[in-house]
Amino acid sequence: MQKDVQNKLYEVLNNYIPKRVLTNKNRGRTWQYGYNEKYDFVNISKSGQVGQVIKIAGLIIGLPLEPKTCYARSKNKKDQYWERTTLPKSLSKIQSIFQWNDAPKEFKSRWVDYIENEFDKREDGFWFMNNGVPTYITGSHYMYLQWTSIDVGYPDYREANRIFFLFWEACRADKRSFGMTYLKIRRSGFSYMGSSECVNVGTLAKDSRVGILSKTGSDAKKMFTDKVVPISSRLPFFFKPIQDGMDKPKTELAFRIPASKITKKNMYDVANEELYGLDTTIDWKNTDDNSYDGEKLLLLVHDESGKWVKPNNILNNWRVTKTCLRLGSKIIGKCLMGSTSNALDKGGNNFKKLFEDSNVEKRNANGQTKSGMYSLFIPMEWNMEGFIDRYGMPVFKKPKTEVQGVDGEMIYNGAINYWEAEVESLKNDADALNEFYRQFPRTESHAFRDESKASIFNLTKIYQQIDFNDSLITEHHITRGSFSWKDGVKDSKVVWTPNPRGRFKVSWTPPAHLQNHVLEKRGIKFPGNEHLGAFGCDSYDISGTVGGGGSNGALHGLTKFNMDDAPSNEFFLEYVARPQTAEIFFEEVLMACIFYGMPILVENNKPRLLYHFKNRGYRGFSMNRPDKNYIKLSKSEKELGGIPNSSEDVKQAHAAAIESFIEKNVGFDLTGTYREADVVGSMIFTRTLEDWARFDISNRTKYDASISSGLAIMATQKHLYTPEKKQSKISVTFARYSNHGITSQLKR
Repeated sequence: MQKDVQNKLYEVLNNYIPKRVLTNKNRGRTWQYGYNEKYDFVNISKSGQVGQVIKIAGLIIGLPLEPKTCYARSKNKKDQYWERTTLPKSLSKIQSIFQWNDAPKEFKSRWVDYIENEFDKREDGFWFMNNGVPTYITGSHYMYLQWTSIDVGYPDYREANRIFFLFWEACRADKRSFGMTYLKIRRSGFSYMGSSECVNVGTLAKDSRVGILSKTGSDAKKMFTDKVVPISSRLPFFFKPIQDGMDKPKTELAFRIPASKITKKNMYDVANEELYGLDTTIDWKNTDDNSYDGEKLLLLVHDESGKWVKPNNILNNWRVTKTCLRLGSKIIGKCLMGSTSNALDKGGNNFKKLFEDSNVEKRNANGQTKSGMYSLFIPMEWNMEGFIDRYGMPVFKKPKTEVQGVDGEMIYNGAINYWEAEVESLKNDADALNEFYRQFPRTESHAFRDESKASIFNLTKIYQQIDFNDSLITEHHITRGSFSWKDGVKDSKVVWTPNPRGRFKVSWTPPAHLQNHVLEKRGIKFPGNEHLGAFGCDSYDISGTVGGGGSNGALHGLTKFNMDDAPSNEFFLEYVARPQTAEIFFEEVLMACIFYGMPILVENNKPRLLYHFKNRGYRGFSMNRPDKNYIKLSKSEKELGGIPNSSEDVKQAHAAAIESFIEKNVGFDLTGTYREADVVGSMIFTRTLEDWARFDISNRTKYDASISSGLAIMATQKHLYTPEKKQSKISVTFARYSNHGITSQLKR
C-alpha cells in the first residue's frame, strides 16, 4: 500500500481526551501547561483550556482552545493569509524604555494596549484566519514572523515551520525532554529560526545563558554576528532589554538591565521604579567535544550538527553539553538542534545515531528517549523554496492552473515534480545524486544516504528497494510483536502477540497448522518446517559491557522456494536488539525457531546460544556448517552445530550469499532475468538493507544485521556449499561492484 504524498505532517486525534473530561476541565480552566501524565500528552496551551489534540512525529500535543473570533485580514476567504503588521510610526521613533518613560502620558495611553497585546502574543501565541481555517501559531513562531528581520526582510509563513514551532513548544513544555533534533532540508530557515529563538529566550529570561554551536567555530560566530545580533538590535523598544557593551558585539550579547513589561498599572508611575539587571547573555563557542562544559544553559542552539567532522564528534559533545541543561534529575534548559546530514563517514553517522536515539516512541523507565531529545523530520516537499503558496501550504504536484506563491510569484510546477526531474538528471552520477538526496530528502533514508564508493554490493539495487519501502505504509506490511510460552509454561507452545514495543518485526506468520511444528527423535527436538525456510543469527555471550556498549544480537528468518502456504525467497522476520540479559535474547531466539518450526544457523565463536539450544533439548534445530561433511566436523561442531566466523572461505561465501540475494530479490531487475523489469523486489526490512549498504567485509563485527541475514541465506541454500568428495573448500566467490552511474557495474 502506497503512501499518499499529501499526507499531513501531523495527525488529528479526535476524542483522545474523553469529551466529558475535556469539557469540565476547559470550563474550570484547570489544564496545566506541560506534560499530562494521566492522559499522556504535552499541553502547550497556557490558558487552562485545551482544544485540538494532534500527533507530530509520535509526540501527542494539546493545542489551545480555538477562540470565538480569530484575526482575519479580510472577510473574503481567499484573501485570508498571514500578513505581518508594521510597527506604528510613532512607536518606531522610540529606541529605549527610558525614552518611553519620558514620553507624555497621553502618548503612552494611546499605545499601551498595543504593547500589552504584543506581549500577550509573545507569551500565548496567536490565532489568525488562513484561507478560511482558524490557525494557531506559538509565541516563538509569532516572534519569528513578526519581529525577526532576516536577509530578505521578514520570514514567510510556512505550514512546515508552524509544525516545527508546535513541536518545539511541546519540547519546551515537556519536563522529560532536553529539546529537539531536527532533520531538515537545505535552506529551510533553521538558522534564522534558531537565532530568533536565541533572542526570544535571551531577552526574557533573568540570570541565564544562551549558547550557540555549529559545525565550526567560525560558523557559530557568523550565526551570532550576522543573525542573532541584528535580530536583537531590530526588536521594538518594548522587547529590547538594555544592552551592556558594544552595539555590534563579536562574542557576547549581555543584557544587564531588562525592559519592563508595560502595563496600564505602571505606565504612569515610573519615577520610583527600580530597574534590576537581567544578567542574561547570548554567546557562541568554538566547536569542540567539551564546548560549554561546566556551564549552565537555558537554551543551546546547535546548528549544522550533522556536519561535525573528526576530530570533533557531535555524540561526545552532546554527552557533555547535556549536563549543562540539567540540575540533578531536573531539566533546566533545552537544546534546539537542526541540520542536514553529511555523508556517514563525514559526521553523518554520528548525527544519524543521535537522531535515531531521539525517537519519542522509544523511552526508558524515566520516560526519556536515549538521547533525551525528541526527533523531527520534515520532507523536502513541505519546505521547498519556490513551491509555497501564499497560504504557506506546499504545492506538491504541478497545478492544473497557476498558483500564487507566498513571494507573489506564480507557481507553475510542483515540488515533487521538480525533485523527480533533478533526480532523473543526476542518475548517471551516483555520488552527486546521493548528495542531492541528503540536501533535499523526501525520507529519512534519503537524508542519511551514504556515498556509494564504499559498498561491495550493488548499491543501486539496495537504494531502489529502500526508496520503494519508504513509499509503503509499513504498518500494512510489518508487524511488531513478541513471542512467549503459552500460559508461561516453557517448552509447550509458543504464542505470537502483536506489540508496538516488541523487538521482533514480522511480515508473515505461518497458518495455525504450521505453527509450533516440532518433531522429536531419540529425545531430541527437530524443526518440522525445514522445507519452508531457516533462520540466521548473530549472537553474543555477555549480557553487558563496561559503559553499556556491545553489539546487538540479530536474528533473520528467510523462506525457501516452496509450494506450501508461505511466501517464497522472502525475509519474513527481523530482530536487531540487545535485551537486558543474554539469556532473554537466547530464549527469544529459541521461541521464534519453535513457532516457525525452522532450523537456525549460528556463528559458533560465541557458543552460549548453541549451548542454550542443546541443554533445552533442541540440538536438532541448530544447523551444522553446510560446507563440511558430518564426518569432518570437529568435536564441538558435532556437539553444538554452528559455523565458524574465522574462516576466510566462510567470510567470502557469506558475502557472496548476500550479493546473490540482492541481485535476484532486491530493487529492480532491469534485464528481466528473475522477474518483470518494472517489479521491485520484496525485501521490506529497511534496517537490514541499510546495513548491507555499509557492510565492510574486513570489519564485520559492526554489521549485526548483515551477519545474521547472510547466515539465513546460507541456511536456506545449504546445498550450494555441500563439498564434493575430493574438495573441502568452499568454491563460491563474490563479485565487487563499482557504484558509479545509474547502475552498479561489475568489476572485472
